[in-house]
Amino acid sequence: METVKSATTTIESMPSMSQASSSSHTASPYPVRVLDKKEYKQAALSLAQAFKDDEVIMYAIKTADRKNSTPEKDWKLHLYMMECIVYAHCISGKATVIGPNYDCVALWMDPGANMDNFCTMFRSGMWSFHWKLSKEGRKRFFDEFLPLLHNTKHEVLGKEEAKSWYLVYIGTRPESRGKGYAKALIEDITQKCDSENRLAYLESSNPLNLKLYGRLGFKFAKKIHLMRGEKPVEMDIMTRVPVMQQLATKTF
Repeated sequence: METVKSATTTIESMPSMSQASSSSHTASPYPVRVLDKKEYKQAALSLAQAFKDDEVIMYAIKTADRKNSTPEKDWKLHLYMMECIVYAHCISGKATVIGPNYDCVALWMDPGANMDNFCTMFRSGMWSFHWKLSKEGRKRFFDEFLPLLHNTKHEVLGKEEAKSWYLVYIGTRPESRGKGYAKALIEDITQKCDSENRLAYLESSNPLNLKLYGRLGFKFAKKIHLMRGEKPVEMDIMTRVPVMQQLATKTF
C-alpha cells in the first residue's frame, strides 16, 4: 500500500504488502538504483505482475459489484493503479529498482514524506481511483484499506512514525525470484536506517515472506484484517529496529 497502498503489501508475488521472494538468495551482480519517473510504466508492469494474484492488492478491484468484469478488465485496472502508485512514489517518495529488466521494484516513503497532498494525488493520477473503482471498491479502498493502514502505522510506530522509513511495496517478477533482488533493495534502505538510527516499517500480504524479512532484521508486530470481502484478508505488520538500538537492548 499508506498512500495508496501503501501495503509493503511488501512484495514478491507488498501494502509493502510486501511480497519478496522467500526462496534462497544469491548475491545480485546488478546495482540498486533510484527509478527515474520516466520509467514508471516499466516498473509498474513488474509490480503488477508480481501482485496479480495478491488478495490484498486485488481487494478493491475484485468486488461483487464488478461481477460482470473480465480478467482483462481487472488486469487493466490493476496495472493502471500500479502506474499511478509508482509515479506518486517517484515524485514524493523513493522508488528503487534492480535487475536488467526492472526485475524487482521497491516503493518507499522516506521519513516525513506525505503522499496524500493534492499535488501528488493530481500529478500521479491517484485522484482518478474515485471513479475508476466500483462503489464497493471505493468503500474498500478509501474507507477501509487506507484508514486501516494509516491508523495501524501510527499505533505501532507512535512518536517514531515521522522519523521512520516505510516500505510500501516491494515486488519481484515471477521469473526473476531467488536471485537476491528483494534482499538487495531492502538492505539498501535498512543500511541507511542503521546509519541514521531510524526504524523501518512494512505490511506483508504473504506469510511466506516473513522469514525473509526476519532474516533482514524485521520483527512481527501485529496482524490486521480487511473485513468487507467474502472472507477476512490478513496482513502482517513488521518493524525493524536499527542496529544501534538492537545492540543497546542486548547490552542491557
